[in-house]
Order: sequence, then structure tokens, then C-alpha cells
Amino acid sequence: MKPTLKNWEHLQQLDEIDRQLLCLLQENSRITFADLARHVNLSTPGLQKRLRKLEEKGVIDRYVTLVNREALGLDLLCFAQVTLANHQPECVGIFCDRVKELPEVLECHHLSGEFDYLLKMVVPNHQHLAKLLSEKITRIPGIDRIQTNIVLNEIKASTSLPLD
Repeated sequence: MKPTLKNWEHLQQLDEIDRQLLCLLQENSRITFADLARHVNLSTPGLQKRLRKLEEKGVIDRYVTLVNREALGLDLLCFAQVTLANHQPECVGIFCDRVKELPEVLECHHLSGEFDYLLKMVVPNHQHLAKLLSEKITRIPGIDRIQTNIVLNEIKASTSLPLD
């Protein structure tokens, strides 16, 4: 279950041990149960029970491995701001469905303000970016305008949520 406004009270009820567990797991999800239990002064069965509850409440969504994109040759990080020509449900649905199919698009966010969507994309080089834009993204029906920005320097990149 994903956190929603309906279960927001669960998130507010995290105790200090739950917060410590989540911070430790966000830093290193491969930490052993024994080490994790030791850090928060719990028995291993007690730790497992807490983690299961956090998973059931939707606080822990999944466990993942973060891959270094540059180590794989995906050197170009970009953001594209997209404006749709119309906002009819069918047009919006087509856009969302097509974007979900693009592996280069890491994130897609529906925005308020000047642009409708913000896409976070990663590609190996400028040629791949040009091909992605011209052959895939601009061919999605209903797009009015795209503004692409190339990241020159990544100042901060984190997947850890602030739990304090």
C-alpha cells in the first residue's frame, strides 16, 4: 500500500526506532538484520516484526539497488519540460502511457505552472538525446512544446527522505 492522505497518520506515528531503521536502510539496504537490530537495540525477531509492519503500512515501498549511471556510460542527465497542446483525458493518457514506455525517462512529474510535465532523462551522449527527442518524444501525439536542459554539474542527488 502506497502512503496516501488516508494513511498519513501512520507516518506521523513513527517512533524513534522506526525512524532510525528507515535512515539506516535508506543509507544501506543490504545491512544484515543482525547489524540493523544491534544499531537500534532490538532482537532480530523484534526487528523483523517492525520491518514487516512498516512494509504492510506502505512506509517501506521496496528495496532497490542504486546503480551509478556514469559507470555504465550514461553520462548525460537531462530534464525536459513538456507542454501539451490540450488537456483532454485521452491526450493526457496517451502522453503518460508513451512516456512510461521510454527506458531513458527515469521520472515524469505532472506540474502546476508554465509546463505540464517534467521528465528526468538519462542518455549516453548528445546524439542519443537528439534521437530520443526527435524520434520518440516529439512523436507523442498532443505535445505542443518541449524545452530540454542538460545537467552540467550534479550538486546533490539523494533518494533518502528526511525523517527528522
